[in-house]
Amino acid sequence: MKARQRTVRLELTEPLRISRSTMTAREAVWLTVEHEGQQGHGEAVTSVYYGLDARTLERLLHAKARWLARFPGPESALEALWAGAGEAGPGETAAPPAVTAAVESALLDLAGKLAGAPVHRLLGARGAPPRAATARTIGITSPGRAEAQAVRLVRDGFSVLKLKAGAPDPAHDLARVRAVRAAAPRARLLLDPNGAWSVREARRLLPLFAELGVEAVEQPLVPGDPEALAKLAERSPLPVIADEDAVGLEDARRLAGRVQGINVKLAKCGGVGAALRIAELIEGTGTVLMLGCLTASTLGIAPAVHLADRARWVDLDGHLLLADDPWTGIGGADGTVRASPNPGLGVVERGAEEARA
Repeated sequence: MKARQRTVRLELTEPLRISRSTMTAREAVWLTVEHEGQQGHGEAVTSVYYGLDARTLERLLHAKARWLARFPGPESALEALWAGAGEAGPGETAAPPAVTAAVESALLDLAGKLAGAPVHRLLGARGAPPRAATARTIGITSPGRAEAQAVRLVRDGFSVLKLKAGAPDPAHDLARVRAVRAAAPRARLLLDPNGAWSVREARRLLPLFAELGVEAVEQPLVPGDPEALAKLAERSPLPVIADEDAVGLEDARRLAGRVQGINVKLAKCGGVGAALRIAELIEGTGTVLMLGCLTASTLGIAPAVHLADRARWVDLDGHLLLADDPWTGIGGADGTVRASPNPGLGVVERGAEEARA
């Protein structure tokens, strides 16, 4: 198999402010794997939080391209990847989960195209292609602007709204949630402080947000103390979903049955295979699955959409935050993401789509 990569810049429609930063754009590195006249694609995006810039991603994906050249086809490479054979050798640094997820995405896309089957079929799903109502994020902004966004989003078909929280003054968060609740009384509301609160702050604030009809809260506490998060979840009036404190399988094992949800992001845990292992681990424990994402293009979001019917909460709106999404194929603008029935990931680069038209 041959591989190549390309780096692009993804601009957001408007700045997205969360408790720890404000983002206006991020870079994405696209990996393309070729075999028998077919191409499979994957995407890794930069992340300040995870310490990944474009040059680092390019270097790591280039190394993975050399590793892929050893295999006669995508199936054997996927088997090796899922068995851990793609991990670093002696003296080498293991690739971060975002890189592994991008390589896996390209291989799944390629394998599906060669087999004439969509990725969800390769993963054992039956019936109609997965689809789910996705949350749509509203960043930290003024109550009036949040209210206007909520009105527009509900009009467009969104039934789940996710509000970022963690403003320096918690009263601003409460005012914003109150404004959105008034503007969208039937919408399901999720809250995400991105680890902005202390235990004392969370215990004081969560009952207030519960009174406003918030359905669940993601990572209310500063990450790094999963025991504190689990203890908070025991008495919280809202379901607590672990995010930054639940990166991989061992984190999920530590928190299973102790928090109400775990937010699985493919770029955080290492891809679809890792997500399925986490889902299997927490099944029946009282902890349910949430599917989340980073801000990325349709290409980066698509693998998770093929798992969308397995999650209690779906937050796969990263592509909807972009000013110009370079790929298409999973929908979402009407509040629902849909896996394609077409072979592979079922996504198409817009330039290629226009060229065929």
